[in-house]
Order: sequence, then C-alpha cells, then structure tokens
Amino acid sequence: MGLPLLLSLLLLPTCLQAGSSEECDLNPDYGIEQPIHLSAPMGGSVHINFSFYYCWELANDPRVSIALRWKHFHGETIYNSTQPFIHEKYKNRIFLNLPKGQKFGSLQISNLQKEDAHIYFCRVQVETLRDGTKVWQSLQGTRLTVTPAAKRTTEGPTTTAPTTTGLSVLEDPRSSASSPLSGGAAVGVALAGAVLIIAILGLILYLRWKRRKGDPSKTLRRNMRTLGLKDNKQSPSWSPSWSPRMKPRTTAASSMPPSLSPAPHHWQHLPASLLRRAPRRRPYILS
Repeated sequence: MGLPLLLSLLLLPTCLQAGSSEECDLNPDYGIEQPIHLSAPMGGSVHINFSFYYCWELANDPRVSIALRWKHFHGETIYNSTQPFIHEKYKNRIFLNLPKGQKFGSLQISNLQKEDAHIYFCRVQVETLRDGTKVWQSLQGTRLTVTPAAKRTTEGPTTTAPTTTGLSVLEDPRSSASSPLSGGAAVGVALAGAVLIIAILGLILYLRWKRRKGDPSKTLRRNMRTLGLKDNKQSPSWSPSWSPRMKPRTTAASSMPPSLSPAPHHWQHLPASLLRRAPRRRPYILS
C-alpha cells in the first residue's frame, strides 16, 4: 500500500497541470489593456501604456514579442520587437519600454506629426509550454489626436500636458522659448536713439560756439578800453597852455629869459588813461 500511494502523490502535480491547461483551452483568459484615447501636441511625444495577461504556462524561453498596428484591427504593422521592424515613416521615432519578466510596458512615439493621428493596436506574442505560440491583440486600440503646437510665449521649464490614464505626454522644449524682438522694430529703435544723440551733441556744440564768438561790438569796445581809446578815436593829448597870468618874474640879476617848453610831441600818441595819471607841471619862477 505504501508504494501505490507514493506513486499517486508523484503523479498528482502532472494531473493538476494537465487539468489547468485543459481549463485554459476551454475558457481562455487573456487580453491586453491600453487607453482608449490620447492627445498630444505636434512635435511632442506620447507614451501608449499597455498591460497584458494570460492563463497559459510559458516556456522556459517565452520570447515575448510586442507589435503595433495602426488605422484598424487588421491594419499594417508599423513596429515589431522580434524581427525587429519599424515602418519607414516611424524610423527613429518609436521606442519600446518593456521590463524583463513583466507584463506591462509602453510604446513611445516621439516628434509627433499631423499624419500620426490614427488608432494604434498593441499585439502580444509568447511561447507557451504545451500550446505553442499564442498571439492576441487589443480590440479597441488607442485613438491618438495630434493637436497644434503650443505658441512660444515665455521662457520656462518643460511642462507636462494633462493626459488620460496610461499616457505621459512631454511638451516640446522649443515651444516654451521666448519670442525675440522683430528685426524692423530693433532697427527703428536704434535709429531713433542715434538721431536723438546727434541732436543733443549738435545743440551743445552750437551753444559753446556762440558763447566763444560773442558780440563783435562788445569785443571791440573791451579792447578799446584796454588801450585807453573810446569809440575808435584817440583822446586829445594834454599839453600845458601858456597863460599871461603865469608870466615869471624877471630880475636884473637874471640874464636868461623865462621860458616854458611846450608839451613833448610824443604825448599826443599816449593813451588818455596815462595822460590823466601824469602830474601837472606848474610853472616855476626864476629868481
């Protein structure tokens, strides 16, 4: 009795596995979940998150493969991680993120274009232990809407646009750059500043020239006063006049007649200011 019981216990796991495989074939439980609708700006990036489940027992090397179709359920395959294959329109724009041994991941489409607005269907392929290769695909897919690029307003950090469940949309950093001043406006401002500076410098130079030049008549009068002239006419020279009252007394002892020499001739050419300062010579009497 001991040996048959031992054999039955050893065969029990095999029976259970066979039963579970038959139950999976009768009521298969597998599928893919992905968001129904996503929206992202032109030039940005979008992440189509997905997760899958199954009831089969996988082989030692399951060789999990992810593919992506577009437009409709039986549409053209634009990405396949097994081959690998990428559609010509999506070269260097589709990237797969699937951690090893996990049942979830994401497909990223970068540098979005207006023509990328379609429905995308994720498809999974695995190798099972007893049932061979199994392939299944999402029924509804994800509809992607590409919106116009955001206008360039103010400079700031990269922001994240509102997304639905399972979507991460990155805004293009170029959309947040500040708009520079137009070339015509910059040239106009520069010309206006140059004209204003030239006008101010011209006014300053004119005022300095006028101050230095002054009134010619005032300059002439000032020079005449320095030379002792008035109205460009020489002042009359002073010469002592002879008066009868100033006749000198004569005596017998004096043999020389009194005489008074006239004013030197060169006095006539001296300025009036110097003549006014010269002391008057009074006649003297010879005894």
